[in-house]
Amino acid sequence: MRSDAMKKGLEKAPHRSLFKAMGYTNEELALPIIGIANSANEIVPGHIHLDKICEAVKAGVRMAGGTPMEFRTIGICDGIAMNHGGMKYSLPSREVIADSVEITGKAMPFDGLVLIPNCDKVIPGMVMAAARLNIPSIVISGGPMLAGKDAEGKACDLVQSMFEGVGRVAAKKMTEKELADLEDVACPGAGSCSGMYTANSMNCLCEALGIALPGNGTIPAVFAARYRLAKHAGMRIIDLVKRNIRPRDIMTKNAFYNAFCVDMAFGGSSNTALHLPAIAKEAQVEFDLNMINEVSAKIPHICNMAPAGPYHLQDLDNAGGVMAIMKELSKKKLIKTTPITVTGKTVEDNIKAVEVKNKEVIRPLNKPWHATGGLAVLKGNLAPNGAIVKQIGVVADMLTHVGPARVFESEEEAVAAIMGNKIKKNDVIVIRYEGPKGGPGMREMLTPTSALCGLGVDKYVALITDGRFSGGTRGCAIGHVSPEAAEGGPIAIIKDGDMIQIDIPKKKLDIRLTEMEIKTRLARWKAPNAKAREGVLGRYAKLVTSASTGAVLK
Repeated sequence: MRSDAMKKGLEKAPHRSLFKAMGYTNEELALPIIGIANSANEIVPGHIHLDKICEAVKAGVRMAGGTPMEFRTIGICDGIAMNHGGMKYSLPSREVIADSVEITGKAMPFDGLVLIPNCDKVIPGMVMAAARLNIPSIVISGGPMLAGKDAEGKACDLVQSMFEGVGRVAAKKMTEKELADLEDVACPGAGSCSGMYTANSMNCLCEALGIALPGNGTIPAVFAARYRLAKHAGMRIIDLVKRNIRPRDIMTKNAFYNAFCVDMAFGGSSNTALHLPAIAKEAQVEFDLNMINEVSAKIPHICNMAPAGPYHLQDLDNAGGVMAIMKELSKKKLIKTTPITVTGKTVEDNIKAVEVKNKEVIRPLNKPWHATGGLAVLKGNLAPNGAIVKQIGVVADMLTHVGPARVFESEEEAVAAIMGNKIKKNDVIVIRYEGPKGGPGMREMLTPTSALCGLGVDKYVALITDGRFSGGTRGCAIGHVSPEAAEGGPIAIIKDGDMIQIDIPKKKLDIRLTEMEIKTRLARWKAPNAKAREGVLGRYAKLVTSASTGAVLK
């Protein structure tokens, strides 16, 4: 066993003594040692219950004949970090989490690894580490939050009710009292926020990648089935150890293809365009951003989840979950069915007996919500290396748009203008120096996009940024513009009034300037002083790469 390096032989007597100081017995040390990376804490609603999930995992490990050993990682709530300096630390936390799991897994040679994430950056961070370590591993998340219910019994949630509610109050479409009432019910309990936002997108995609058991992405956090799944994950890791099935055996090129297919089918967060490439890099799988458009052209959008649609994760779970989406896609051979998964079986085996239980939540392939998938990559003289838009969240009239630029050097400046009703019809809001390096940290722009939706101007105003968006964003919101402003990308030289041309069907994003004018402005451009020179953000700004490569570190 791999763990023999820290427990077996005469020279490891001191090591065994240290284990015994923690109460471990010789019998426990003789079994496979399973590390459990647990991101439980008391500051993230999606993680508040993970101590109980961890106990269920430990029970499963013991039932299957292993010894569990828990260690902790950090976790940030993007909702609470939103719209202030704390959001600069969210994306960098992904790398810190990956590093911390790798460090622990290398220093303490476990035989297998169980990963317990739930919210945005913890999921990709842990999976990146699993790919680096390449020891038998399995993901079991904490599960999604249930949607809330308002006074009329209608479903409500964090984004459409709360973040967009701020804009509705500013537009005098809602009173502050009504918004305060929603505060008490929009987030009814533990779990990752109830729509297909980044956390739930990634938890569902762990199923599609094959690194998590069926049900991982959709079984609600408060259901007993979630704890049963955690026990099964604990049992499964022992079989994976015995069969030496490792993350890179599972997360192959075909598995990533499947993940993007499922992503397009359920209209996942635009942040998946950052996280899947970052995981692929660690799994040593070649990735090209153009793959998104290639897959999106083939895969219909068959599952219309909040924020773009009416359904929440509990509805998808009732309809059959991720496996039911994959079953529907398999009917026209739109996914690969041969990859092995943590069940020890292939995708084909996993979906064989699955049926779609609600054909409105998961529509048939011949009756999709949209003919093409959720995301699109746009390129042009404004984004030579690409930009990302959740095209299913864009109203039809804004799929093509030409308008004058309104340039802001930070999210705060833009929010002040939006809330002050200073944005005019047809404007294209440009928020720059918010990219991975320029932010630093590539903040999410949920506050400005939600304010636009709440004010009702998303139907005729676009927003472009080198930052990123929450999975809760909808509207003509184009992010991840690469190269970013801090690296001298064309977004850095836009002026107020420059005409911006958006053509999502043709995958184009351009400034209406001549090539000579663009070159002249770029030649005059000077990089601004770095916003952070010390600490985590200072190091991150020096090492981080473009959003087009997943914002991984050099």
